[in-house]
Amino acid sequence: MPALPPPSRRRFLGTAGALGAAAAFGVPTAARAAQNDVVPIAWGSLGSYPGSDAAGRRVTAILAGSSRYLIGPWYAGMYTRYLPDGYIDLRGTDERAIRLPAMAAVAATTALTTGTYDPRTLSAANATIRTRNLIRTLAARHRANNADAATRWGNGWQTALWTYYTALAGWLFWEKLDTAEHDHLAAMLAWEADRLTTGNNVHLIGTGGEQLYMTRRDGTVVTPGDSKAEEDNWSAAALSLAAVMMPNHPNAARWTRRNVELLLAAAACPQDLTGDETINGIRLSTWLQGTNIADDGTLQNHARLHPLYMVAFDQSLYQGFVFGLANRPAPRAALHNINRTYAALVDKPFPLPGGGTSPIYRENSAEIHYPEGNDWGTHFPFYFGNFDLLVTLAGQDTGIDPSAAKWERLHNEAQLTLMSRFPDGRTYGATAENTYYGREHRIAAMASQAYLTLFLARNTTGNRLAWT
Repeated sequence: MPALPPPSRRRFLGTAGALGAAAAFGVPTAARAAQNDVVPIAWGSLGSYPGSDAAGRRVTAILAGSSRYLIGPWYAGMYTRYLPDGYIDLRGTDERAIRLPAMAAVAATTALTTGTYDPRTLSAANATIRTRNLIRTLAARHRANNADAATRWGNGWQTALWTYYTALAGWLFWEKLDTAEHDHLAAMLAWEADRLTTGNNVHLIGTGGEQLYMTRRDGTVVTPGDSKAEEDNWSAAALSLAAVMMPNHPNAARWTRRNVELLLAAAACPQDLTGDETINGIRLSTWLQGTNIADDGTLQNHARLHPLYMVAFDQSLYQGFVFGLANRPAPRAALHNINRTYAALVDKPFPLPGGGTSPIYRENSAEIHYPEGNDWGTHFPFYFGNFDLLVTLAGQDTGIDPSAAKWERLHNEAQLTLMSRFPDGRTYGATAENTYYGREHRIAAMASQAYLTLFLARNTTGNRLAWT
């Protein structure tokens, strides 16, 4: 990838700096809406992050490239018209139509707000307009704000995650949005968070349907080869963001409690069911009614031991920056069994096809060993490099050698090599490299959240990541 021009600064831009261009293009810059419970981010208290450390330079380049691609050529090819009500045409209500633009919005807001945006092909002012279009349309189309069954989304298997992305982007861009958009974001997030609080220690929502565990306490396998860790995890993400954005909401305490419950359920292993550990007020052996990972830190998904879903615990570790943006510590439940899972990536040997053994992380290499194959494709270095970085910043590689920082360098340098093949900031070429249709968006969403974690962990005011 061509060398990036040095960004003007590695700090969050306040109203005067970040909004000048947006105002010139007619983007509303209203302050917090009076009719919702959202507390905006206090940018002035958050210090700055130079981004000059080696890991920071790598993540900055990944974020700058991926956000430039998505808000530039991808947006231009996808959104070609406004509908009569003034919103862009999302072209559906499924994952492609909602999750992908929500991930793009997170990347663009992070890059624009932190000064890491690369304007070589699209000005920051025009990128701001496009990003606001994504946020305001996604929030307006959620069922909390939209009675039209043909265009509304929400109340689905994965919609807590789509809501998390949309609301996070909106929170980062809060000062650039108007009162109606503020209210739409708050209503959307509260609606999905409230839905998740109806569950218990067996079921995700209500008292039937989706369960929290692959395997029940009595050994019954509810969903063979399909851990529920990821679903629990992304549901917790929406709850954590709701509790942080709206700390004075009447349901904030319920959201906070349910967030902890789902974090613990996501990473539950058999040893938790017989131990005496209590985390954030929950005794694991009493509350947990099943497991999602093995005692050795591995987990099953897509009917195989799947390293890509082991590193999906990145969503737990992102809670560090979510709470940090509000100057609050994240719950210690977010760290539960992270060290166990990371040790399984680095140290646990698995048979190789040609004989011998290797851990999932191949020695001195960015190559990944998939003991039972990978049904998603061949090239995923940043999925692992992102997790390596988060493990490093959260201090969860104690007793593991080589350290997570070494693996971050190997994996993220491999990611930058992939990106260097294209001038527009994208990562992937052939479909076989990564068959997920949102592959570029996934890279961008990870990069934005990794950068925000770096911003807080390596801040000029000290490490602002905290866990309690």
